[in-house]
Amino acid sequence: MRSIPTRRDLITGISSTAAAALLGTLRSSAQEAPPEITTIRLPKYTTNGANVCGAPLYVVDELLRAEGFTDIRYIAAESGATGVKMVARGEIDIENSFVGTLVVLIDAGEAITAIGGLHVGCYELFAHGDIRSIKDLKGRTVGVQHLGSTGHLLISSMAAYVGLDPVKEIHWVVNSAESPMRLFADGKIDAFIGFPPEPQELRTRKIGHVIVNTTRDRPWSQYFCCTLAGNRDFVQRHPVATKRALRAIIKATEFCIAQPELVAKKIVELGFTGRYDYALQALNEVAYATWRDFQPEDAMRFYSLRLREVGMINSTPNKIIATGTNWRFFNELKRELKS
Repeated sequence: MRSIPTRRDLITGISSTAAAALLGTLRSSAQEAPPEITTIRLPKYTTNGANVCGAPLYVVDELLRAEGFTDIRYIAAESGATGVKMVARGEIDIENSFVGTLVVLIDAGEAITAIGGLHVGCYELFAHGDIRSIKDLKGRTVGVQHLGSTGHLLISSMAAYVGLDPVKEIHWVVNSAESPMRLFADGKIDAFIGFPPEPQELRTRKIGHVIVNTTRDRPWSQYFCCTLAGNRDFVQRHPVATKRALRAIIKATEFCIAQPELVAKKIVELGFTGRYDYALQALNEVAYATWRDFQPEDAMRFYSLRLREVGMINSTPNKIIATGTNWRFFNELKRELKS
């Protein structure tokens, strides 16, 4: 059986301050009603080294058990875009996804409710040759998994922000036989946007150069990129379970901040990713701590505007927020976990 981080790991592996916060959370949650349902299903991504930036969901097992969940299941999903569609279909209860992907699916009427921000920054836009900015992508080839994928939506948003028409002025390359990163590494495309562990690998191998780092570069570094979402029916029918699950994920995020070495070790042991060094780099680089300071609604509005500008959605930002978000639990937890 694979090793799972235990409650003792979580408490003894982090700083005394973080441990006190964790124990305080366990005490406060004990005063609440138990979850309406004790089974919860989370995603396990099967491509791209498992989306390392979603590590809080991979080490949340014991924290969920402390919240009253007894059956924690990981459901295979090919990618973040696939995972959120599985949420809409009721096959996964809660997952993390690029906010733009959520916006597009909410616009399409899918049964998704965004419930909180996970972190800022993880995507890096790589390019070859003389490409030094987003504007330089005009007339160039950019690789994506498929049209409508996270990479396609994020680069389209970036292009719209600087005045490029991503439909007419960027040549999108989709190759079912090879991943976009492989195409980029082989010099077959000009640019590619990656998320952990892809940027860590490309930088280690000295392939291409980074023209946008969403952890550091404005305005992208000012908005959540990865946002937590639940199935609409799950959130409506199980509000206590939703809040308890969200609290466990937030505490797992604090664990990633406090002990990245232990988290990297655990997610490799559990089979969520393959390389400890890349996982550790990513955990040290992703801005997990910003969950306390940023508002996920701002990110929904920002990306809704960008995607509406290029005709990828029809709804206004206000409609997206009204029909597809519920920040009550996230805001309550921000207040409860403030200290």
